[in-house]
Amino acid sequence: MSSYEIGIWLSGLLVILVLVGVRVAFAAAFVGLLGLIAIQSQRLGFERGFVVALKLAGTVPHSKATTYALSLIPTFILIGYLAYYAGLTQKLFEAAKRWVGWMPGGLGVATVFATAGFAAVSGASVATSAVFARVAIPEMLKVGYDKRFAAGVVAAGGTLASLIPPSAILVIYAIIVEQSVGQLLLAGFIPGAVSAVIYAGLIIVMAKRNPNLGPSVSGFTWKQRFESLPGAFPIFAVVFIIIYSIYFGWGTPTEAGALGAFVVLVMAWWKGMKMQDLKSALMETAKLTVMIFSIIWGVLLYVRFLGFADLPGVFAEWIADLDQPRIVTLLMILAAYAVLGMFMDAIGMLLLTLPVVFPAVMGLGYDPIWFGIIVVKMAELCLITPPIGLNCFVVAGVRADISVQDVFRGASPFFIADAITIGVLIAFPDIVLWLPRLVSGQ
Repeated sequence: MSSYEIGIWLSGLLVILVLVGVRVAFAAAFVGLLGLIAIQSQRLGFERGFVVALKLAGTVPHSKATTYALSLIPTFILIGYLAYYAGLTQKLFEAAKRWVGWMPGGLGVATVFATAGFAAVSGASVATSAVFARVAIPEMLKVGYDKRFAAGVVAAGGTLASLIPPSAILVIYAIIVEQSVGQLLLAGFIPGAVSAVIYAGLIIVMAKRNPNLGPSVSGFTWKQRFESLPGAFPIFAVVFIIIYSIYFGWGTPTEAGALGAFVVLVMAWWKGMKMQDLKSALMETAKLTVMIFSIIWGVLLYVRFLGFADLPGVFAEWIADLDQPRIVTLLMILAAYAVLGMFMDAIGMLLLTLPVVFPAVMGLGYDPIWFGIIVVKMAELCLITPPIGLNCFVVAGVRADISVQDVFRGASPFFIADAITIGVLIAFPDIVLWLPRLVSGQ
């Protein structure tokens, strides 16, 4: 059996393991190690091949964990949790409520804009959904919102953290395909804003057609609206610091994340954050960081095996030889991501597929920064797609009175908004590329 055939069979085994419920990190690590042993045993004999495979596998966790770009993931996650425990998130939501609550589905619209603002300091979709399940859903239910609709808005709004910088998934994409982290973070800013506006538009249309879904909230004076802005200022100040530092080259994304975390910590202490709250923020950050790094280690072991099997190269050649327009091939790949997202989490899906898919897409002549935004937008679907959709499980976990089935039903209309966003980004790629090109002087 050739190395390529070993790659095909073991990749099939990986899919089966994931479908039967084995965690992506463990399934990928097991298949990767098994594949390395099989390939090296073919070349060197079982005993020597086994030892060589173990040595190859043993180098992955340390070499990847010490990658400089990965160090910004925990800092961005920490920013989000510090902002929540310092009460900054609640004030951001209150400001959004006073300014857009008068619209049909106004609290839903406020939730989307507030999650977008929080995403700009958090970088973690799961954290964003967990925070706003506590902050926004009680407010929406209090004024008579349909609970499915309220939960769906929070779950879908949380996905914006995948695209709006600082985004942990964009960082992981950059590391896998060896692209500029700074360029990708800048590229996600405008598409993230576009996605938030399209989400808000969908909520307004749904609430107009069925006012029982989400009644508007009125009665706020202009004075009250302007009085709410100082409370939201710290969030925007941190966003400005991070983006400004990267934009003008004053610091790397990692340094910008560390500076942002320090600024939020100072603000939190100034607002009277207790030591127990700081401990909770650090523990939540550690848990989420360990989960992300575990997936990275396991999947990159599988990626190491794919390199020896030469599966990415063979797949890239096959894609390049297809006799059809490249846009058709791209849409086929995106459709495959939509299906795969039903069974895998976003980070695991990107880590597993990009080593094979990215060379093929580059062979079609697409821009790597643009494709990164498109594929991360597709990965957002994983977070609200049954049966794996992590954001929906998080919302249901925080709100014991709302079942996970209701959350999935409430989030399902946002598939339409995501399809529209992806269509706009494909039709007008300059929406993605304008800001990175402006910064690089192209």
